[in-house]
Amino acid sequence: MTDTELYTEVSSDFMTTGGKVLLFDIEDNVYGVEIQYITEIIGIQPITIVPKVPDYIKGVINLRGKVIPVMSVRKRFGKEEIPYDERTCIIVIEYDNIAVGLIVDKVNEVLEVDPEQISATPDYKSVNSNRYISAIIETQTGIKLLLNCQKIVAE
Repeated sequence: MTDTELYTEVSSDFMTTGGKVLLFDIEDNVYGVEIQYITEIIGIQPITIVPKVPDYIKGVINLRGKVIPVMSVRKRFGKEEIPYDERTCIIVIEYDNIAVGLIVDKVNEVLEVDPEQISATPDYKSVNSNRYISAIIETQTGIKLLLNCQKIVAE
């Protein structure tokens, strides 16, 4: 197996040039989303429940006339749900003209990431059981996990 076969696909632009990442918390882990995919960050809003959807899909919201499905990142990652508080928010991302709201525990900051801080994630089939992570970002304050927006939106 070659080195390229060992790693999941990550945006080649991001891997070579770096970029800005919005950091957020789920439990004790810090995750990131490339800024290019974020359309906005909003507080928790009334969510209309939709029957017969996976349990991580909390329902839909109406955002200025556009209906957007909302998912719990906690539930998507198999973590226990917690009550929403004043820090809980929805990060609205768009990938391939599909918008999805991600409910997160709290948003931290926007981080400028240099290419040397980015490592590819080992292939999820043999090593990385969480296929929703596309890269690892190493900073002075610890490791951040970059979400794969394509997988989060498409699956």
